[in-house]
Amino acid sequence: MRDLPESYVLQGVRIIDPTQQWDFCGDVWIEQGQIRAIERDLSSVAAEIPRQSGAGLILAPGLVDLYSQGGEPGYEQRETLESLIQAAQAGGFCRVALLPLTNPVLDHAAVLSQLQAKIPPNSPVQLHFWGAITQAAKGEKLTELYELAQAGVIGFSDSRPLGNLGVIRRSLEYLQATHLPIALWPQNLELAGRGVVRESEIALALGLIEQPVSAETTALTSILELSRELPQPLHVMRVSTARSVELLESYYHQAALITSSVSWLHLLKNTNDLTSYDPNLRLEPPLGTPEDQTALIAGIKSGVINAIAVDHRPRTYEEKVISFAEALPGAIGLELALPLLWQELVVTEKLTALELWRALSQKPAEILQQSPPSLRQVNQQEWILFDPNQAWTVTPETLFSRSQNTSYTGQTISGRVIRQWSHHF
Repeated sequence: MRDLPESYVLQGVRIIDPTQQWDFCGDVWIEQGQIRAIERDLSSVAAEIPRQSGAGLILAPGLVDLYSQGGEPGYEQRETLESLIQAAQAGGFCRVALLPLTNPVLDHAAVLSQLQAKIPPNSPVQLHFWGAITQAAKGEKLTELYELAQAGVIGFSDSRPLGNLGVIRRSLEYLQATHLPIALWPQNLELAGRGVVRESEIALALGLIEQPVSAETTALTSILELSRELPQPLHVMRVSTARSVELLESYYHQAALITSSVSWLHLLKNTNDLTSYDPNLRLEPPLGTPEDQTALIAGIKSGVINAIAVDHRPRTYEEKVISFAEALPGAIGLELALPLLWQELVVTEKLTALELWRALSQKPAEILQQSPPSLRQVNQQEWILFDPNQAWTVTPETLFSRSQNTSYTGQTISGRVIRQWSHHF
């Protein structure tokens, strides 16, 4: 599929595009990397144009990741921008927004300039950067938010819970002039304590310190109430409990500026998977119960939860090869999210293909205030060809990320992106 002529017709391919509500099998005429026509049948196109079978394949817009972590600068042993771009491209992502968890933290415009200068020329993946809300060296003092906005950050997030509600309120006030989104992680640090697993019977059996549901929901309620006073694009990140879904649903029709997301692993795993004590399942927030998992999937299906984020968090071998409770939280996912979500949610009919693509492509772009990737966009090429049936084994050799902190290591999974188009005119 990689050595194709300049002009050809891809026949019998499944075409998915949530921006057009398309999910059908048809033909696609591609000429010099651009889509010239999409029809159910293009047999009338000139006979001299080569045909290529697309049976069993999916042509769809590229994916957009709301938030992930890189490693550069400061943590290159975990991930570089180059390795992250390679991992994102392999997973079908055309845009990735990176959290400001670097060293130095992205809390000044100069740091943003340095990061942008490190992006390889003609990168197949667009990298965007969240600016920090607070200054790393000065506790919870606000950064120069307007200066960062002018410098070109995609939005603002500390990627850590902010315990001071006054700081959150002031940031919402100041950011109203920028109209950029602010992403907040609802977690009450006092209630969360040293908890590493969601409060449940499984947690008791495992002998691990529990984190109550209220650690998330009390913080979420405060954030939602503040947002009603200060209308501002506000994104609730890392939703992980059924009760949080209920709270978001109660605000769903009241606050159009509030959006939310769930990390992909919280849709696939739950507390029952922790019996192995695999430190790669040590996540923040912790995995939910089976009831939480069911509610999160239902939230994506209904649209109450708008998007799925990868929240790619690379960790070194040394940072994970310790006990569950002591391991740094996080797992990689850019190369794994699409195939595993497809197999576990679409094949099992928990989500439709359009619902999955909406949550992985259209909605994340809209939350970032960007035009979503679409097969109908004539001024950009952000499409992928995905083979949901191609089997491959997850190993350090088959992954592009510098880190291998995933519970799927050694497993054979189905689904791989076999081609990506990425170009803007």
